[in-house]
Amino acid sequence: MLPLSLSLPHQGWADWLTALALNALLIALAQRAPLLTPAGWAHAGILGTVLWGSLGWRGWLAVVAYLALGSAVTKLGFKVKRASGLAEARGGRRGPENVWGSALVAALLAGLSPLAGARASLLLIGFAASLAAKLADTFGSEIGKRWGRHTVLITTLRPVPRGTEGAISLEGTAASAVGGALMAAVMAALGVIETPGALALVAAVGLAATLLESLIGATLQRRLGWLSNELVNGLQTLLAALLAMGLAPRLPGVL
Repeated sequence: MLPLSLSLPHQGWADWLTALALNALLIALAQRAPLLTPAGWAHAGILGTVLWGSLGWRGWLAVVAYLALGSAVTKLGFKVKRASGLAEARGGRRGPENVWGSALVAALLAGLSPLAGARASLLLIGFAASLAAKLADTFGSEIGKRWGRHTVLITTLRPVPRGTEGAISLEGTAASAVGGALMAAVMAALGVIETPGALALVAAVGLAATLLESLIGATLQRRLGWLSNELVNGLQTLLAALLAMGLAPRLPGVL
Protein backbone atom coordinates (compact mmCIF):
# COMPACT_ATOMS: atom_id res chain seq x y z
CA MET A 1 0.00 0.00 0.00
CA LEU A 2 1.16 3.53 -0.68
CA PRO A 3 1.40 5.82 2.38
CA LEU A 4 -1.55 8.04 1.53
CA SER A 5 -5.07 6.66 1.42
CA LEU A 6 -8.09 8.63 0.29
CA SER A 7 -10.88 8.58 2.85
CA LEU A 8 -13.96 9.67 0.96
CA PRO A 9 -15.71 12.54 2.73
CA HIS A 10 -19.36 12.28 3.71
CA GLN A 11 -20.33 15.73 2.52
CA GLY A 12 -23.39 17.62 3.69
CA TRP A 13 -24.88 20.81 2.27
CA ALA A 14 -22.50 22.92 4.33
CA ASP A 15 -19.52 21.13 2.79
CA TRP A 16 -20.85 21.63 -0.72
CA LEU A 17 -21.45 25.32 -0.06
CA THR A 18 -17.90 25.57 1.25
CA ALA A 19 -16.63 23.86 -1.90
CA LEU A 20 -18.60 26.32 -4.04
CA ALA A 21 -17.28 29.33 -2.14
CA LEU A 22 -13.68 28.15 -2.20
CA ASN A 23 -13.77 27.39 -5.91
CA ALA A 24 -15.40 30.72 -6.69
CA LEU A 25 -12.63 32.49 -4.77
CA LEU A 26 -9.85 30.46 -6.36
CA ILE A 27 -11.23 30.94 -9.88
CA ALA A 28 -11.55 34.69 -9.27
CA LEU A 29 -7.88 34.80 -8.25
CA ALA A 30 -6.74 32.63 -11.17
CA GLN A 31 -8.59 34.47 -13.95
CA ARG A 32 -5.44 36.18 -15.20
CA ALA A 33 -3.51 32.96 -15.67
CA PRO A 34 -3.34 32.20 -19.43
CA LEU A 35 -4.75 28.69 -19.08
CA LEU A 36 -8.49 29.04 -19.82
CA THR A 37 -10.88 31.46 -21.46
CA PRO A 38 -13.22 33.40 -19.11
CA ALA A 39 -16.02 30.92 -19.86
CA GLY A 40 -13.54 28.09 -19.40
CA TRP A 41 -12.69 29.37 -15.92
CA ALA A 42 -16.39 29.51 -15.00
CA HIS A 43 -16.90 25.90 -16.06
CA ALA A 44 -13.69 24.90 -14.30
CA GLY A 45 -15.21 26.36 -11.14
CA ILE A 46 -18.24 24.11 -11.55
CA LEU A 47 -15.98 21.11 -12.13
CA GLY A 48 -13.86 22.04 -9.12
CA THR A 49 -16.92 22.29 -6.91
CA VAL A 50 -18.08 18.82 -7.94
CA LEU A 51 -14.65 17.35 -7.29
CA TRP A 52 -14.08 19.05 -3.95
CA GLY A 53 -17.61 18.27 -2.82
CA SER A 54 -17.28 14.61 -3.81
CA LEU A 55 -13.66 13.71 -3.08
CA GLY A 56 -12.35 16.58 -0.97
CA TRP A 57 -9.22 18.56 -1.68
CA ARG A 58 -7.24 15.60 -3.08
CA GLY A 59 -9.65 14.94 -5.92
CA TRP A 60 -9.74 18.66 -6.67
CA LEU A 61 -5.96 18.95 -6.62
CA ALA A 62 -5.64 16.00 -8.99
CA VAL A 63 -7.50 17.93 -11.69
CA VAL A 64 -5.57 21.12 -10.93
CA ALA A 65 -2.38 19.12 -11.50
CA TYR A 66 -3.77 17.80 -14.78
CA LEU A 67 -4.66 21.32 -15.94
CA ALA A 68 -1.25 22.72 -14.96
CA LEU A 69 0.74 19.91 -16.59
CA GLY A 70 -1.39 19.92 -19.74
CA SER A 71 -1.12 23.69 -20.11
CA ALA A 72 2.64 23.59 -19.54
CA VAL A 73 3.27 21.03 -22.26
CA THR A 74 0.97 22.93 -24.64
CA LYS A 75 3.24 25.97 -24.32
CA LEU A 76 6.37 24.01 -25.25
CA GLY A 77 7.50 25.07 -28.71
CA PHE A 78 4.30 27.09 -29.07
CA LYS A 79 5.77 29.65 -31.47
CA VAL A 80 6.96 26.95 -33.84
CA LYS A 81 3.62 25.12 -33.69
CA ARG A 82 1.76 28.37 -34.32
CA ALA A 83 3.93 29.19 -37.32
CA SER A 84 3.18 25.71 -38.70
CA GLY A 85 -0.56 26.10 -38.09
CA LEU A 86 -0.52 23.29 -35.51
CA ALA A 87 -0.89 25.28 -32.29
CA GLU A 88 -3.99 25.17 -30.11
CA ALA A 89 -6.44 28.00 -30.84
CA ARG A 90 -6.77 31.02 -28.52
CA GLY A 91 -3.10 30.90 -27.61
CA GLY A 92 -3.53 27.53 -25.94
CA ARG A 93 -6.35 28.69 -23.64
CA ARG A 94 -9.01 26.05 -23.08
CA GLY A 95 -12.75 26.76 -23.22
CA PRO A 96 -15.78 25.01 -21.66
CA GLU A 97 -15.83 22.37 -24.39
CA ASN A 98 -12.25 21.44 -23.54
CA VAL A 99 -12.96 21.34 -19.81
CA TRP A 100 -15.86 18.89 -20.15
CA GLY A 101 -14.36 16.92 -23.03
CA SER A 102 -11.40 16.20 -20.79
CA ALA A 103 -13.06 15.83 -17.39
CA LEU A 104 -16.77 14.96 -17.69
CA VAL A 105 -16.10 11.25 -17.13
CA ALA A 106 -13.85 12.07 -14.17
CA ALA A 107 -16.52 14.34 -12.69
CA LEU A 108 -19.21 11.65 -13.02
CA LEU A 109 -17.03 9.00 -11.39
CA ALA A 110 -16.05 11.41 -8.61
CA GLY A 111 -19.71 12.19 -7.93
CA LEU A 112 -20.60 8.49 -7.73
CA SER A 113 -17.63 7.45 -5.59
CA PRO A 114 -19.00 8.55 -2.17
CA LEU A 115 -22.15 6.53 -2.90
CA ALA A 116 -20.35 3.36 -3.99
CA GLY A 117 -19.32 1.96 -0.62
CA ALA A 118 -16.80 -0.85 -1.01
CA ARG A 119 -16.72 -0.28 -4.78
CA ALA A 120 -15.43 3.27 -4.39
CA SER A 121 -11.80 2.23 -4.94
CA LEU A 122 -12.77 0.78 -8.32
CA LEU A 123 -14.45 4.03 -9.38
CA LEU A 124 -11.40 5.99 -8.24
CA ILE A 125 -9.18 3.84 -10.46
CA GLY A 126 -11.48 4.77 -13.34
CA PHE A 127 -11.29 8.42 -12.28
CA ALA A 128 -7.49 8.29 -12.27
CA ALA A 129 -7.31 6.42 -15.58
CA SER A 130 -9.56 8.90 -17.37
CA LEU A 131 -7.30 11.82 -16.47
CA ALA A 132 -4.12 9.83 -17.10
CA ALA A 133 -5.40 9.07 -20.59
CA LYS A 134 -6.17 12.71 -21.29
CA LEU A 135 -2.79 13.92 -20.06
CA ALA A 136 -1.10 11.18 -22.09
CA ASP A 137 -3.01 12.40 -25.15
CA THR A 138 -2.04 16.02 -24.50
CA PHE A 139 1.64 15.15 -24.00
CA GLY A 140 1.72 12.98 -27.12
CA SER A 141 -0.11 15.48 -29.31
CA GLU A 142 1.86 18.55 -28.25
CA ILE A 143 5.28 16.90 -28.28
CA GLY A 144 4.53 15.02 -31.50
CA LYS A 145 3.39 18.16 -33.33
CA ARG A 146 6.58 19.98 -32.36
CA TRP A 147 9.28 17.29 -32.30
CA GLY A 148 7.85 14.29 -34.13
CA ARG A 149 10.25 13.50 -36.96
CA HIS A 150 8.49 10.61 -38.70
CA THR A 151 4.71 10.87 -38.41
CA VAL A 152 2.60 7.98 -39.68
CA LEU A 153 -1.09 7.11 -39.73
CA ILE A 154 -1.79 4.54 -37.03
CA THR A 155 -3.94 2.36 -39.32
CA THR A 156 -1.57 2.12 -42.28
CA LEU A 157 1.82 3.29 -40.93
CA ARG A 158 2.11 5.45 -44.05
CA PRO A 159 3.75 8.88 -43.62
CA VAL A 160 1.32 11.76 -43.07
CA PRO A 161 1.80 15.43 -42.11
CA ARG A 162 2.12 16.29 -38.44
CA GLY A 163 -1.22 17.21 -36.92
CA THR A 164 -3.20 14.74 -39.07
CA GLU A 165 -6.02 13.05 -37.16
CA GLY A 166 -4.85 9.57 -36.22
CA ALA A 167 -1.18 10.35 -36.75
CA ILE A 168 1.46 9.00 -34.36
CA SER A 169 5.21 9.34 -34.02
CA LEU A 170 7.86 7.70 -31.90
CA GLU A 171 8.47 10.94 -30.03
CA GLY A 172 4.77 11.56 -29.46
CA THR A 173 4.13 8.01 -28.28
CA ALA A 174 7.02 8.20 -25.84
CA ALA A 175 5.66 11.51 -24.55
CA SER A 176 2.22 9.89 -24.12
CA ALA A 177 3.78 7.18 -21.96
CA VAL A 178 5.47 9.85 -19.84
CA GLY A 179 2.26 11.88 -19.50
CA GLY A 180 0.17 8.88 -18.45
CA ALA A 181 2.79 7.73 -15.95
CA LEU A 182 3.15 11.24 -14.55
CA MET A 183 -0.61 11.58 -13.97
CA ALA A 184 -0.70 8.12 -12.37
CA ALA A 185 2.12 9.17 -10.04
CA VAL A 186 0.21 12.32 -9.08
CA MET A 187 -2.86 10.21 -8.31
CA ALA A 188 -0.79 7.86 -6.17
CA ALA A 189 0.91 10.71 -4.31
CA LEU A 190 -2.49 12.21 -3.49
CA GLY A 191 -3.83 8.85 -2.35
CA VAL A 192 -6.52 8.66 -5.01
CA ILE A 193 -5.11 5.26 -6.03
CA GLU A 194 -3.57 3.18 -3.29
CA THR A 195 -1.43 0.33 -4.60
CA PRO A 196 1.60 -0.02 -6.88
CA GLY A 197 -0.53 -2.27 -9.07
CA ALA A 198 -3.12 0.46 -9.48
CA LEU A 199 -0.40 2.96 -10.38
CA ALA A 200 0.97 0.63 -13.07
CA LEU A 201 -2.51 -0.11 -14.43
CA VAL A 202 -3.50 3.56 -14.64
CA ALA A 203 -0.24 4.46 -16.40
CA ALA A 204 -0.60 1.59 -18.90
CA VAL A 205 -4.25 2.35 -19.61
CA GLY A 206 -3.38 6.01 -20.15
CA LEU A 207 -1.08 5.05 -23.01
CA ALA A 208 -3.42 2.37 -24.41
CA ALA A 209 -6.39 4.77 -24.47
CA THR A 210 -4.29 7.36 -26.28
CA LEU A 211 -3.48 4.86 -29.02
CA LEU A 212 -7.17 3.97 -29.22
CA GLU A 213 -7.95 7.69 -29.55
CA SER A 214 -5.56 7.87 -32.50
CA LEU A 215 -7.30 4.86 -34.03
CA ILE A 216 -10.68 6.60 -33.64
CA GLY A 217 -9.22 9.73 -35.20
CA ALA A 218 -7.88 7.79 -38.19
CA THR A 219 -11.15 5.95 -38.82
CA LEU A 220 -14.38 7.37 -37.42
CA GLN A 221 -13.37 11.03 -37.00
CA ARG A 222 -12.12 11.30 -40.57
CA ARG A 223 -15.52 10.11 -41.83
CA LEU A 224 -18.00 11.62 -39.38
CA GLY A 225 -18.12 15.41 -39.51
CA TRP A 226 -20.03 15.70 -36.23
CA LEU A 227 -17.38 13.78 -34.28
CA SER A 228 -15.45 16.74 -32.85
CA ASN A 229 -12.17 16.65 -31.00
CA GLU A 230 -14.02 17.26 -27.73
CA LEU A 231 -16.32 14.27 -28.33
CA VAL A 232 -13.33 12.10 -29.19
CA ASN A 233 -11.64 13.29 -25.99
CA GLY A 234 -14.71 12.34 -23.98
CA LEU A 235 -14.83 8.94 -25.66
CA GLN A 236 -11.14 8.40 -24.96
CA THR A 237 -11.53 9.14 -21.25
CA LEU A 238 -14.60 6.89 -21.06
CA LEU A 239 -12.73 4.02 -22.72
CA ALA A 240 -9.81 4.52 -20.32
CA ALA A 241 -12.08 4.45 -17.27
CA LEU A 242 -13.98 1.36 -18.46
CA LEU A 243 -10.79 -0.45 -19.39
CA ALA A 244 -9.15 0.27 -16.04
CA MET A 245 -12.24 -0.67 -14.04
CA GLY A 246 -12.69 -3.83 -16.08
CA LEU A 247 -9.09 -4.97 -15.59
CA ALA A 248 -8.59 -3.92 -11.96
CA PRO A 249 -10.53 -6.82 -10.33
CA ARG A 250 -8.80 -9.34 -12.61
CA LEU A 251 -5.22 -8.29 -11.91
CA PRO A 252 -3.39 -9.15 -8.69
CA GLY A 253 -2.25 -6.32 -6.44
CA VAL A 254 -4.46 -3.60 -7.96
CA LEU A 255 -7.37 -3.34 -5.51
